Amino acid sequence: MSKLFVVPTPIGNLEDMTLRAIRILKEADTILAEDTRTTGFLLKHYQIDKKILSYHKFNEHKTLQKLIESLQSGKTLALVSDAGTPSISDPGFLLVRACVENDIEIECLPGATALIPALVNSGFPSDRFCFEGFLPQKKGRQKHLQELALEPRTIVLYESPFRLLKLLSEIVIYFGNDRMVAISRELTKIYEENLRGTAPELIEKLKGRTIKGEIVVIIKGKEKQEKKEKSEID
Repeated sequence: MSKLFVVPTPIGNLEDMTLRAIRILKEADTILAEDTRTTGFLLKHYQIDKKILSYHKFNEHKTLQKLIESLQSGKTLALVSDAGTPSISDPGFLLVRACVENDIEIECLPGATALIPALVNSGFPSDRFCFEGFLPQKKGRQKHLQELALEPRTIVLYESPFRLLKLLSEIVIYFGNDRMVAISRELTKIYEENLRGTAPELIEKLKGRTIKGEIVVIIKGKEKQEKKEKSEID
């Protein structure tokens, strides 16, 4: 029976691979990988010998039809990204949507993703939050930040280590000096680091450092005006 399996992979620590994910990768006819070298290392670690096809943001459009035809012929495909869950700031959405449109069964396994551990680590409200992934680099960035500054829910962002200080400076401009921010870096890895404070405080902590690794930035949501007024009266 044809099926697309969406398989999360560890964001750093290889021990975070689930037993079910290992079994699916062993049973699938073909594994679709964002980077065949990265996935090859993972498969070697778990002694999985399977055909790997390259599937990434530069070829996902042109390979889409062939993959759908392969699924329709009865093949099972397992989609993985370099780290975490495919389609979450990684390739995958187009293939999943095409499967839905062609009545091909999809099964997404639960597993590793950076945003949830970072959100919990922050200590900010996690019952309601909005995930924005990577912000636009140029067009629309300023407007997007202005809109997020009014967002009452906790905000989750991904950012490059090379742009982290720039983002923190923009948070000062659009969110103010007092908005609380948490940064999670290198989650699940040896040098995991979690920092909390206002944007100016975090800039001081990070200034002059060489920042490396995957970055998740959590921004506390805007407090309701009535709560602010009540605290001022009290």
